[in-house]
Amino acid sequence: MYDIAIVGAGINGASVAYEFASVNKKVVIFDMQGVASGGSGAAGAFISPKFSKAGELKELIHDAFVYSMEFYEKNFPKLLTKAQLLHIAKDEIDSEILKYYKVHTTLELKTPSDEVLNSLTPHAKAQEHISLDAGVVNAQAMCKAMCENARFVNEKIESLEYDDGMWVINETYSAKNVVLATGAYEQIIKEPYIKLRGVWGHRIDIKTTTENPYSVHQNVSISPSSDGVLAIGATHNVHYHPQTATESYDLNEGRAELLEKASRTINLEDVEVIKDYTGLRSGSFDYMPIVGSLVMSGETIMASGNRLRVKKPNVEEFSYYPNLYMINGNGGYGFVLAPYLAKMLKEYILSGKKISDRVSPARFFARWVKKR
Repeated sequence: MYDIAIVGAGINGASVAYEFASVNKKVVIFDMQGVASGGSGAAGAFISPKFSKAGELKELIHDAFVYSMEFYEKNFPKLLTKAQLLHIAKDEIDSEILKYYKVHTTLELKTPSDEVLNSLTPHAKAQEHISLDAGVVNAQAMCKAMCENARFVNEKIESLEYDDGMWVINETYSAKNVVLATGAYEQIIKEPYIKLRGVWGHRIDIKTTTENPYSVHQNVSISPSSDGVLAIGATHNVHYHPQTATESYDLNEGRAELLEKASRTINLEDVEVIKDYTGLRSGSFDYMPIVGSLVMSGETIMASGNRLRVKKPNVEEFSYYPNLYMINGNGGYGFVLAPYLAKMLKEYILSGKKISDRVSPARFFARWVKKR
């Protein structure tokens, strides 16, 4: 019997596994492919804030960025590469956002070195830019390290049933709590109000004689050089989904697109692609992440007699699955948000600390009822 069972071993599931194992809870984590086998393994795993003028998502990612940089440096220093980030505007709108951000951010900004600026293409060098201390983590190694003190089970979840105060998984494993961290691949609990956007990601590792000491972001994200190798990645295809596509993803076309976009920013020389990473990343339709308890839609509607308040719903009145939670929908900020959200979820489960309604799955239930 486990204190907590986690379904999905990407960065969300791995972060939850680490949080609970760190307080001596017995943890089992399931994945039908392997640790970081999906979108997390294909991520560039850049630790960066969100550059925008305002909004709840910007503020959430800001807090998560500050927290996660400290978290990785404290707990996994060998898997974190601290590097200055250089974010370059893509267009005039982006340029105005960066100008605003520079004036209003509380983060300490840096001045890029002449060496870095001289490595940019003339077009990129002429654009508005912003620089600050940030980092990159080793995506697959990080997820595996986080799962080290949990039991890993390489199985597809065929059944999940609640019986006598315990969740029974595949008729074999039992756990007091279950966390669903399945990304955009699979919905274990079929609730109509939970819908995720699957966004295809592609990253390539390349050998190049170009030296790049910074994390550079413009049309794509480019990692700092390490022994002549750098990574180029993007969440760049919003239409391809491996489970619904009629044709396989074209790796060569994806590589060509990544290299072309990277070459708009820095001068790449003597390029050789040495490895591809692909996977489906999950995002929500309001772009905020999802973390917290799952509402039982049918039971909640029946209990209300179809008289639910939907304009200003009281989420405390909803019926919830017992000890069943979700963490998902981080989009391109998975490695920034996951440690922060996992800590939030741990404090909610173990101490009853409230999770904001803006990130709770309950917000989607209320909207779904309103549309009905």
